[in-house]
Amino acid sequence: MTDEKKNMAGLTTAEAKQLQQQFGKNELIPQKTESFFKKALHIICEPMFLLLIVAAIIYFILGEPRDGAIMLIFVISIISIDVIQEWKTDKTLNALKDLSAPNITVIRDEKEMVIASVDLVPGDLMMVYEGVKIPADGAVVKCNDLCVDESSLTGEAEGVWKVATDNVELSDDYWRKDYCYAGTLVTQGIGIIYVDKIGAATEYGKIGVNVAAALDEPTPLQKQTGRLVKTCAGIAGVLFALVGVVTYFNLPDHTLGARLIESILSGITLAMAMIPEEFPVIMTVFLSMGAWRLAKKQSLVRKLPSVETLGSVSILCVDKTGTITMNQMTVQYTWAFDGDEHALLETMGLGCETDAYDPMEKAMLACCDSHGISKAHLFSGELVTEYAFTNELKMMGHVWRKNGKLVIAAKGSPERILTICSLSDQDKEIAMSKVTEMSKEGLRVIAVATAVPATESEIPATITECSLSLCGLIGLADPPRESVKSDIAICRKAGIRVVIITGDNGITASSIAKKIGMEHSDNIITGDMLNEMSDDELKKAVKDVSIFSRVIPEHKMRIVKAFKENSEIVAMTGDGVNDAPALKYADIGIAMGKRGSEVSREAADLILMDDNFTTIVETVKDGRRIYDNIRKAFGYVFTIHIPIAFASLIAPILGVAPSALMLLPLHVVLLELLIDPTCSIILERQPAETDIMERKPRDPKEKLLSMRTMLKSILQGITIFTASFGTYFTILASNPVNAPVARAMGLTIVMLSNLLLVQVNSSDKDFAYQSFSRLSKDPVMWISNIGTMLILIIILYTPLSGLLKLAPLSAGQFFCSMGIAALAVLWYELVKLFNRISKR
Repeated sequence: MTDEKKNMAGLTTAEAKQLQQQFGKNELIPQKTESFFKKALHIICEPMFLLLIVAAIIYFILGEPRDGAIMLIFVISIISIDVIQEWKTDKTLNALKDLSAPNITVIRDEKEMVIASVDLVPGDLMMVYEGVKIPADGAVVKCNDLCVDESSLTGEAEGVWKVATDNVELSDDYWRKDYCYAGTLVTQGIGIIYVDKIGAATEYGKIGVNVAAALDEPTPLQKQTGRLVKTCAGIAGVLFALVGVVTYFNLPDHTLGARLIESILSGITLAMAMIPEEFPVIMTVFLSMGAWRLAKKQSLVRKLPSVETLGSVSILCVDKTGTITMNQMTVQYTWAFDGDEHALLETMGLGCETDAYDPMEKAMLACCDSHGISKAHLFSGELVTEYAFTNELKMMGHVWRKNGKLVIAAKGSPERILTICSLSDQDKEIAMSKVTEMSKEGLRVIAVATAVPATESEIPATITECSLSLCGLIGLADPPRESVKSDIAICRKAGIRVVIITGDNGITASSIAKKIGMEHSDNIITGDMLNEMSDDELKKAVKDVSIFSRVIPEHKMRIVKAFKENSEIVAMTGDGVNDAPALKYADIGIAMGKRGSEVSREAADLILMDDNFTTIVETVKDGRRIYDNIRKAFGYVFTIHIPIAFASLIAPILGVAPSALMLLPLHVVLLELLIDPTCSIILERQPAETDIMERKPRDPKEKLLSMRTMLKSILQGITIFTASFGTYFTILASNPVNAPVARAMGLTIVMLSNLLLVQVNSSDKDFAYQSFSRLSKDPVMWISNIGTMLILIIILYTPLSGLLKLAPLSAGQFFCSMGIAALAVLWYELVKLFNRISKR
């Protein structure tokens, strides 16, 4: 085996592992994992936990080490739950990150394999092609028409044509033509690169470390949540002072030190009840778990904030081929201009790439094969030169030498090919008439033309300089996906307008649009029309146009901009290199996972793993569900904090002795122990409401806690407070010695109300029993509900009741508490019933 062959075999797996140990991962900044202790410390430093620790210390100061120890046990339990929850969230997000990580094809162990770009090592042979963002610096070993956009490094807009190291001319230029750089983009051709530098050692790494280290901006929902928590904390601070002062004056017979400590303890109890520290947890858990569920449905979330935006999408811009259609092209119809079908098919085949990857070219070569024209016959000659396809030209060509003769074989959009054909006006009219006829059948029409230069000197430099003879037209069929028609109907009900943006003929797109039931299917704007329009004209035109044909990627940006200026929230699909700017500019960029370029996937917020329109619709539906459940969870947390906060506020004002208060810090901690897992587990898992895709898109400026949600939460919270505190105060007033029994009944009512509240608030329209039945087969819900009941039984009927200053309840008292809790929560079912009846 020669040295060259040894080199082209690539590294062995063992060598790659050894080199990775030496040079590390191919990343700008090594990923650091936060230790358990750091996570715990971060949680302990939150205001809620600082209050809990202060309360525990006060118990020790008061000479009640037992109460202080129980408080610390509860604090450790809550911290453990939060750390586990954070660990699970991090694990989920890291798994999502791994799924969406860029990959690269390398040669290892003498074979091609796909690895994560982060696992590249110096000495690897990586294969690059159109659409790949180069992940490391390296020398060009072999290349074919390799053009690289290096503007991200050099600022030069023009692509650089690369040459193999063996063929390079000596130059003093810093940026080498036989070398590829990380962060640059392959716009054309293929190449094999010998990796030289990785990570921070690359040219991009030298300038990109600061960019990579930039902190992420908080999302609108995170900002909204932060403001909400700060507002509640501010109110808690004021009420802390108020309750402290009231308690101080309620204890004239105590010493100054005892009055101060009891006042602080009462204030802490209220402050703990007021701070909704669950809000940030809800945000993180719901969004990360939602993203994980979407990944299981073939929709990979690259940027978590996009989950927030999904529910607001009002315009869905999609490509026709492969998204609306099945991307299973077949040549269904041929029309030979001069009647020679064999010559038409052979020229069509010669115009295809020898190693075709485009579905259209594969269909063409399959058609040739079925007519006895094999690939071996087609490509037996010498490929002299080629005219590359570009989005602007919309045509391409190959020049072959076959049997000593030169042949130009060109194909492309009829509108462009006919401009370089020698045809009379009448012949052009006949050809265009045939194009229209075929397009109305929903066929994708490709024109094929040829020329026979006498010598190589007569070969034109560009395809536009050619003078060709029209061979005929090819009609390719790509049927719509079976589910698309029903998906379009769902989108219409959901207030989402579907727009087709295609490089295909407008009549073909219109025909497909009619088949799938799209609105405004006769209104078409072509790329040429777009070029003639001003931005204001386009802004008006997009209001009732749903098909944009013969567009180039640069047009997509203008279309998205026009929709956004009309206050629409736009989701845009794309797969090409040049689609990246439009994907970034759209509110949600959706890249194709199967046929999309690496650059488009990197620019997108979501990656569609199956390139299926149905998956987009399901993703929007799930996005609405996630936001809906976050809103419900916020409402639930707000509701359940009201009886806890009011009980801590009203009791001191009514002159209740600190030892007889309904809720001591211990009980507030116990309730917090229940609230966090309840909403994070049960409400996060709630399926979508039955009418979720019959609502209009959500206003992105809408507040999580709207006035309606606030009013509902306040009414529910006050009702639970009245029921629990009223029961407690009635028993306490009849006999002050009964404080443990009164407290036990009040706490039981709050805990049972919490259990029922989750079921009632799981849906705005469905009844609680319907919500319960939907998750009846979910073991997690049963564990949560049974766990709550077991905790209640343990704190009431074990020695723990004395430690928590509670008393065991009689059967009558327990069932009375259950009945009061049911009335305090289930009344809202009557509101749902009334709403149902009034809408009939």
